[in-house]
Amino acid sequence: MAPHMGRRLRKGAGTTAVAALAVAALSASQAPGVVHASNPTDQAASDVTPTPAPDAPASGNSPYYTDLPPLVSPTPPPNASAPPIGQLPAGDQQGIPATVLDAYQKAQAALARDRPDCHLPWQLLGGIGKVESGHANGGRVNANGTTLTPILGPVLNGAGFANISDTDGGVYDGDKVHDRAVGPMQFIPSTWAHSGRDGNGDGVNDPNNVYDAALAAGFYLCGNGRDLAVKADLDKAILSYNQSQEYLTTVTTWFDFYRRGTHEVPDGTGSLPSGRSDQNAGKRSTPSAPPSTPATKPGSKPGSKPTTKPTSPATPTAPPAKPPVTPTKPGGGEGTPTPVPRAKTLENAGTKELTAFAGGAFSGQPTVRVKDDSGKAMAQATVKFEIVGDTDTRFAGGATTASVPTAADGTVAAPALKAGEKTGTFTVRATVVTSSVPAVEWKATVVARQADVLTRGDTKALTAAPGAEFADVVSLKATYKGAAASGVAASATMIATPAAGADPKAAPKTNDPKSNDPKSNDPKVNDKGPYFKDAKGNPVRELKDLKTDDKGVLALPKMYADGESGTFLLRVTTEGGATITVELKVAAAS
Repeated sequence: MAPHMGRRLRKGAGTTAVAALAVAALSASQAPGVVHASNPTDQAASDVTPTPAPDAPASGNSPYYTDLPPLVSPTPPPNASAPPIGQLPAGDQQGIPATVLDAYQKAQAALARDRPDCHLPWQLLGGIGKVESGHANGGRVNANGTTLTPILGPVLNGAGFANISDTDGGVYDGDKVHDRAVGPMQFIPSTWAHSGRDGNGDGVNDPNNVYDAALAAGFYLCGNGRDLAVKADLDKAILSYNQSQEYLTTVTTWFDFYRRGTHEVPDGTGSLPSGRSDQNAGKRSTPSAPPSTPATKPGSKPGSKPTTKPTSPATPTAPPAKPPVTPTKPGGGEGTPTPVPRAKTLENAGTKELTAFAGGAFSGQPTVRVKDDSGKAMAQATVKFEIVGDTDTRFAGGATTASVPTAADGTVAAPALKAGEKTGTFTVRATVVTSSVPAVEWKATVVARQADVLTRGDTKALTAAPGAEFADVVSLKATYKGAAASGVAASATMIATPAAGADPKAAPKTNDPKSNDPKSNDPKVNDKGPYFKDAKGNPVRELKDLKTDDKGVLALPKMYADGESGTFLLRVTTEGGATITVELKVAAAS
């Protein structure tokens, strides 16, 4: 586990003193746009809970991490998104795991659209995510943002915590008797039931997913018409999450810290906090270490002395000067250290072409294999997949990057790629996080949607009298390999009679793409006969930029006849070569 942060808040006077120093130091930099916390010296030494906000607390007043950031403004490394090997210190306090950071920032963007008067900053979500779960246990999430293991608060059975009977049948927290706070933003099930959101677009509201939880937290904080640019509303929003003045101070301190600078670190490498508001009263089900400072017994009166003499806060651990080692004795005991394997090679695991129609799925999925310096398959190596180039193709959830650990055989596949509407080529790149092994790249191509067959919706004859309007419109159905072809580009042209020697019915009434070959029929735009009208009512005999609808149907505009009588031809062609030619007859009424 990554070394924990040394600074912690303890209940009582120690809490007030440390918080006051932290906030004072952070406030001294006078960073623009920062909303400062209330003066922590206004807080009672016994950590009296303030009058509850009108909102039901999102976390059910569950315990939280109380570590504070350093008393200096953060300074991101020169290349914050990809720190050099050996320069990513364990316990990097200003770094936020990549997927978690992306979730916070996407939530801010969504709220900027849907609740623009709220002015939600992602750094506030970062402060809450830090104290609630240590940014999802240091970013231990999969490519879609779901935690690798559940993050559960203690059972809210009244033993040192609130007493909240089960509200979800154990669906979210696995407890059918009492509720527990769930996920990276620690929602209790009853709050999630009305506040849950789908932040990654997979159709599910999951409190264990950081995209869903961050978006839900954003909407929750913006509730009751709050404007988070106003300090009073900001305080109310934070207190609505957990009704504790100490909580308010801790979250606001991290919020200020992140507004002064932060950077992305690889998923799974974020620092794990240690100080906890509950301490011995209960523990979250997370891999983080238990706190070193005992608290008062559950149920003891506020302000009473602890039954055990508290120890001093742990001293921060310096970044290792050598590669990390793994002890040989079971259970983490001391022994002869064995160097942790390092990634040596990254190779394509068989992926070939990456092609897709616009808006569709790709024919292949980028897959790589990682081997260590002994040539063996390397499990649990984090591979970052990136979409590079001018494209609107995205991974699941709308992301352009995704970090995924390798399986036992050293292989890992990128999340599913969804083609956008922009056609052309781009690159998918795979790299091993915190390693300098050469990247693997694939060329990906998005081609325009296509149809291979066009058919009429009916066989009704299309007729009109000279100078009159055709009674019926042309309605066609486009398909590709038998399935409806939606969004396919098409054109419609009134063509002249085929050239001499060409059969006027051979090509026009087939769906053979070759029927539009000018060598066989030499089609030309007719300058007389039926026509369409443009926006100004002028006759036009060629329409471009047509598209089939979501069911593959193409309905042409109304047609009109000029003074010419006879049989005329209308040809419709789609992207992909589907073609149909329809006869139009103009004759005086008999």
